[in-house]
Amino acid sequence: MSEAVKQKQPAPTTSVEVPSRLPRPTVGQLLRTDLGFVPVLLTLLVIAAYFALTTGGLFLTPRNLSNLVLQITQIGVLALGSTLVLLLGEIDLSVAAVSTLCSVVMGVLTERHGVSAGWAILAALVTGALTGLINGLLVAFIRIPSFIVTLAASIGYSGLLLYLLAGQSTLIIHDTFIVSLANNYLPDALGIGLPTLALLLYIGFVVFNYMRRKRTGLRTQPLPRLLLQIVIVTVIVEGAVALFESYLGVPQSVIFLTGLILLCWLLLTKTPFGRYVYAVGGNAEAARRAGINVPLIRVAVFTMCSTLAAIGGVLAASRGLAVASQIDPTLLLDSIAAAVIGGVSLFGGKGSVWTLILGALIIGSLENGLDLKSQGTDVKEMVEGVVLVIAVAADALIRRAQARRGR
Repeated sequence: MSEAVKQKQPAPTTSVEVPSRLPRPTVGQLLRTDLGFVPVLLTLLVIAAYFALTTGGLFLTPRNLSNLVLQITQIGVLALGSTLVLLLGEIDLSVAAVSTLCSVVMGVLTERHGVSAGWAILAALVTGALTGLINGLLVAFIRIPSFIVTLAASIGYSGLLLYLLAGQSTLIIHDTFIVSLANNYLPDALGIGLPTLALLLYIGFVVFNYMRRKRTGLRTQPLPRLLLQIVIVTVIVEGAVALFESYLGVPQSVIFLTGLILLCWLLLTKTPFGRYVYAVGGNAEAARRAGINVPLIRVAVFTMCSTLAAIGGVLAASRGLAVASQIDPTLLLDSIAAAVIGGVSLFGGKGSVWTLILGALIIGSLENGLDLKSQGTDVKEMVEGVVLVIAVAADALIRRAQARRGR
């Protein structure tokens, strides 16, 4: 055979056998991925059942559960900010001090200087953004560890709010608009309609995404798992609405918290910025070599964290009808614990903003249930500390198991 004929012969091809079905995931893989919130949800149900039995059913009354949700609003907003920072593998120990400082700025402007509610709230938010910007610049460009920066900031901001109050321990808020933010309830039409509309949009998005991936040949989760996910979310949303409507209605502050979580979820999952946050938290050096501006991402995240802390402070001042010079000693622990219990890793690069709601509910349920049982602050703090250690230990064990499997 001549050389020309040899060159015209087609190159040999190799066939790759594609399995008709993907291997069934193990229980451990389910708990680490799509259904990772199930253990947290089961923990919440166990806590609720325990306090329901030990308080004679008082814990599960609509009035108490409505108050419970109002109590965790500030924790949830601060946990949202803490989640953003934890996704970077950093930590912010100043969120409680920043939250209280911003509420004091708002209170002093409205009550002592006659500034309108809108401008006072804006000043509080700007104050939060500036404090976060300072923290971020020190961490990102001066390379001071975030633990040291935010610890020093917490001490400094604590002194600043004392200076602003000028020796006054409590400043009462009289502005009706500020008071209404966390104490008003939505009309029944909005209270039922808005959550139901959001639920339908969520179901539509999940089903559309499932059909799109299946049509293009991409890997999809099993249909039974998808249906279970939709059923669980539907039961939680509609159950919460029915609970609120059986008392006074859906609190306005719950809509604020849900809206903020939704915005952060969209930012983290639907924008390049969100992908950069997860990339930096997963491996900062690899992210830098991929062309991501790591210092800028850190500055932006710390700024967002403190701005969210300011929003939490405004809502807390609205609900408490006052601002105080004393920072809640458990607020920082509660915000970080809610994020970690909800599945956000302390090591960065892993977690979802939605599951922090379950973490906040667990923290709030423990405090609320122990209050109903007339337990003191000492018992509550010990219990919360144990729960936080368990959550961090579980995260470390999961990380270690994934490392052994090369994931």
